[in-house]
Amino acid sequence: MYLAQVVGVVVATKKDSAMEGRKMLVLRPLVVDEKEPTTLKPLANTFVAVDSVGAGEGEMVLFCQGSSARLAPGLKQAPVDAVIIGIVDTVDVLGKKIYTAAQ
Repeated sequence: MYLAQVVGVVVATKKDSAMEGRKMLVLRPLVVDEKEPTTLKPLANTFVAVDSVGAGEGEMVLFCQGSSARLAPGLKQAPVDAVIIGIVDTVDVLGKKIYTAAQ
């Protein structure tokens, strides 16, 4: 599992039939900063993930990729490589809370 920020939405009117009705979001992965381990920094890359939990733009999420993504309910026959599996409430690193979701 990985952390990411939802930075956008993808709309595709023509797509594989297994993807009908599925919300797709653009994610930017986050990692613990090596120089300042009590902060998260965004990576340069972005990618598209299927949303399975009702996430929205601006939220921090948990996602998985590869064959694990197809284990999410209802995705076994879908051509997905990444799926959002959770919306993050807090992140603690080295005993310090470094992220808390807006209430």
